[in-house]
Amino acid sequence: MRKLFYVLMLTSSSLASAQNPGSFNGLNMNLGNLYRLSDAKTRSISPENPTGEPGKGGMATLENGSARNNARELGQGWKVNPYVIIKPGETYTMAEITGSGAIQHIWMTPTGNWRFSILRFYWDDEAEPSIEVPVGDFFGAGWGSYTHLNSLAVTINPGSAFNCYWVMPFRKKCRITMSNINTENMVLFYQVDYTLTSVPEDAAYFHAQFRRHNPVKEGIDTLVDNIKGKGQYVGTYLAWGVHNNGWWGEGEIKFYIDGDTKFPTINGTGTEDYFCGSYDFDTKSKNKSGIDEINYTEFSTAYAGLPQVIRGDGHYNVMQRFGMYRWHIMDPIRFEKNLKVTIQDLGWRSGGRYLVQQSDISSVVYWYQTEPHQVFPKLPSKDALEIN
Repeated sequence: MRKLFYVLMLTSSSLASAQNPGSFNGLNMNLGNLYRLSDAKTRSISPENPTGEPGKGGMATLENGSARNNARELGQGWKVNPYVIIKPGETYTMAEITGSGAIQHIWMTPTGNWRFSILRFYWDDEAEPSIEVPVGDFFGAGWGSYTHLNSLAVTINPGSAFNCYWVMPFRKKCRITMSNINTENMVLFYQVDYTLTSVPEDAAYFHAQFRRHNPVKEGIDTLVDNIKGKGQYVGTYLAWGVHNNGWWGEGEIKFYIDGDTKFPTINGTGTEDYFCGSYDFDTKSKNKSGIDEINYTEFSTAYAGLPQVIRGDGHYNVMQRFGMYRWHIMDPIRFEKNLKVTIQDLGWRSGGRYLVQQSDISSVVYWYQTEPHQVFPKLPSKDALEIN
């Protein structure tokens, strides 16, 4: 009887703990836990509330609002400061958050040349950024023009609405900046949605790094080679410009994990295979004359896609260009000490032989890891970033 009483007390205690609102930190959100209460505090930073403080939204006056002229007949509280203007050569601090929590969603719509707007994130007072990427490439729009992208982690919606849902935890502080390296002003509407809450001990920090090789040398494009620490690789975005005729995506992606040298632990079978497509991303369809045609087929899904195919206009924009993403959400690539990722730049030549190409490949890689991280390579110069 005493044993039964102990079991009942233990069960009751477990149920009470599970039902305690304080036991859920408000992270790892999904349809299955939306009903759960939490002590997490919802906050949001935008030009209308630059600090994210409670009760501080919409306080701009006509004297200091970016849309003061539009709101001149209405005044405070009527969309007086919905955007910021970032001048050439200026770095603007979009958000500075103190405390423990996580970013859960970011929306923005920047004007101007997206390659010349550099997005940086700093966690917990670090001096070097953990994210340093041109804004278009970070959101899967590396070629500088709108394309609809619909995935779990990132969406691009009409007309140029960038969204990301990567969960980005921090323990002490978060700082986000945007640098305008263009010669013209940029206008930035944005919103950073986050929660202040406890962060699990095993939560790693989000990282993203950009590289561009134009042209790729000796057929091997190194996407990243300086990851050191413990973590997991969670995504790849490539903006791939082709300089030759024929199918261009025979190259294999390779993941060198925890000391791999000549041969990797993970070796893919082809570029379109890694991005969860097949057979050159081609599908057959009939044209208006009833003749079979084979064409690249754009697609955008939860975990992978080819949302952008630029076929060239036969005038000035003559290159074939492709934008592809692959999110390792259900299959993160875990590493204990270090990670290097490469992809082959490989096509076809006559006689059924492989062609080592010299493509223009820009990449963004996304991963979580413990801090500190290795300092990133210096971003390419403005001229080297430019799409041409």
